[in-house]
Amino acid sequence: MKKGQKLWTREELILAINLYCKLPFGRLHRLNPQVIRLSELINRTPSSVAYKLVNFASLDPSLKIRGIKGASNASKLDKEIWDEFYNNWEDLPYESENLLAKFENKAIEAISPIEINDLPEGKTRESMVKLRVNQSFFRSSILASYNNTCCITGLNQSELLIAGHIKPWSEDEKNRLNPRNGIAINALHDKAFENGLLTITPEYKIKISNTILKQKRTEALEKYFLQYENKDIILPSRFLPDVEFLKYHNDYRFKR
Repeated sequence: MKKGQKLWTREELILAINLYCKLPFGRLHRLNPQVIRLSELINRTPSSVAYKLVNFASLDPSLKIRGIKGASNASKLDKEIWDEFYNNWEDLPYESENLLAKFENKAIEAISPIEINDLPEGKTRESMVKLRVNQSFFRSSILASYNNTCCITGLNQSELLIAGHIKPWSEDEKNRLNPRNGIAINALHDKAFENGLLTITPEYKIKISNTILKQKRTEALEKYFLQYENKDIILPSRFLPDVEFLKYHNDYRFKR
């Protein structure tokens, strides 16, 4: 460590991973307003925060698969905190959002884009706030990974996109917030995916169910489904869909 530098703390690293998950890969730089804001909160320079984000990129297994390298000098603590976060999607996203709220000196509801006016008081409210904060984090992570682009159509209007689960929310509690269990997808194809009318193979190709393929060809079917048969999906810049989750969808959800 150079003279005058200070060691990163666990809290600072968790906040940095939180931001890493929510930023598109091409925006991990010192001029990004969100990078600047985090640097102000933890009293570090934007360059220092940006470099730490790139350090985390070097630890990201999805990027390694694609041959993309980050900075090469991630510290032992960087790896420890990365592993802690990456292997505990049940708890660490919410912990990181809570920590961010603490540094912002705000309630967690105030820093997350969630609706709370309809929530009851007491323990139920706390549980629902946690649920919605986690859902918001998952959506932010997925849309950032796909650069706000539908993996099927290339549609890049974020308001029209859903952070869909490959393995359903109700069937795998441990991986509900795992971004490798998510895809950015438009509402129509999300509904089709959810109902097994299309799937994504472990080779990242789109397959349309025979339920649709056997129907009489129409302009609408061609436009919205048939043209995508056997096409490659648009891959995310990180958090590639986990092959095991895709196998599950192919084997147990897809209507052949």
